[in-house]
Amino acid sequence: MNVSRRTAEPLIGLNVPIRCHVVGIGGPGMSAIARLLIEMGHEVTGSDLHESAAIDDLRQRGAEISIGHHEAAVHGADVVTYSTAIPSANVELVEALHGGIPTLHRSGILASLCAVTNAVGIAGTHGKTTTTALVTAMTTAGGLHPSSIIGADVLGGNETVHGDGSLLIIEADESDGTLDVLPLTSLVVTNIDIDHLDYFVTFEAIKECFADAIERARGVVVLNADDAGSADLVRALGRDIRVTTFGRSENATVRIMSVEQNSGGTLVEVCVADQTYGCALNSRGEHNVLNFAAALAVAIRLGVDPSVACTAAAAFRGVARRFTERGDFRGSLLIDDYAHLPAEISTTIDAVRSHPALTGRVIAVFQPNRYHRIATMADSYADCFVQADRIVITDVYASGTQKIDGVTGELVVDAIRRAHLKADVVWAPSRTDTVAAVESWISPGDICISMGCGDIESFPDDLRGVAK
Repeated sequence: MNVSRRTAEPLIGLNVPIRCHVVGIGGPGMSAIARLLIEMGHEVTGSDLHESAAIDDLRQRGAEISIGHHEAAVHGADVVTYSTAIPSANVELVEALHGGIPTLHRSGILASLCAVTNAVGIAGTHGKTTTTALVTAMTTAGGLHPSSIIGADVLGGNETVHGDGSLLIIEADESDGTLDVLPLTSLVVTNIDIDHLDYFVTFEAIKECFADAIERARGVVVLNADDAGSADLVRALGRDIRVTTFGRSENATVRIMSVEQNSGGTLVEVCVADQTYGCALNSRGEHNVLNFAAALAVAIRLGVDPSVACTAAAAFRGVARRFTERGDFRGSLLIDDYAHLPAEISTTIDAVRSHPALTGRVIAVFQPNRYHRIATMADSYADCFVQADRIVITDVYASGTQKIDGVTGELVVDAIRRAHLKADVVWAPSRTDTVAAVESWISPGDICISMGCGDIESFPDDLRGVAK
């Protein structure tokens, strides 16, 4: 086991109102926590370096938020919480420690939230956010009144839902040890793949993390019957009554029978207990079919009628930056997606290939993320772009990680070129280079899919800006 695995911090009692101060409150994960704390009746204060839409929303809900970090901001707080991105030398954390105010990593405040409810964790390497949002929609439609914490904006909805306190649907991230410390009643593992080796070191340690979480869960466990990374767990848990499986496998509890792409999205048929159900999803790609099946599997085990769950899924519009269409550019379609791992990129490009708007070529723009990830995984990106006609690779987006000398996006470019000598791959270290590599090549009928979890989100706007 990796000795750096996170250990549980003392829980904070959240059954009575307290004042919670959130450092870095504008981030997607921390703002979601802050919203739920407010809805639960707690006083929330916070700080961040920049104004944002999330901060505006929290202020409207009653949070007092300062821009910049100041020692006085934590005075009077009952607990101070922070994310992995906040350094230990932050003045507010230092002041809290000096003043004897409890400080909790994000995982600690989430654990405290889980401890006061029936918590269902949505874990896995890919698909956590969409699956969490789908489970929330399904259980809401089923009358279970869930609360939820989701790590992205839900289109047409809210990334934080506060129900009656009896059920919490939570995105359980393994990357920084959060999954290690959450007292979950039930658990969904969407899939298990190689990632975050800076934390886990080995793939075996990653699998062990999920196995440990399953062992701690006393309720429902949902596993992917088709996933190679989950195969050992599926075999080991075999006849465990806690377990429900999903996928195309003939042994899956929730079995995907057929998938058909259409102009509006995807038609899916699933079989549950010898009964077939159809659902029209507003999304594309095999990964979204699996996300739907995973959500359906846990929703059914929580008591939601399958027909009700399918109706909720049909109305679900998705979450931000998951195959989000961003408009037209000179007769071509621009799509933005959060995909940043090889399997995600491959399935996302496959989804582009099935899009009815595609009459030309596929341009894939990818922004590598985190220096350690690219240092250890660059070669694994060699084959995930094969369905693209032109590949544009940008430089690495740090995401708060320390720069490593010699680690740039060109490592990904080199890996692709070694594996595919004829690939049209462009190294575009700056945003100006990236825009030029697309603008000079794109034609009507093409689709340009920009991918990554950094500031590549703004690329469609930057591209359109060249025409103004």
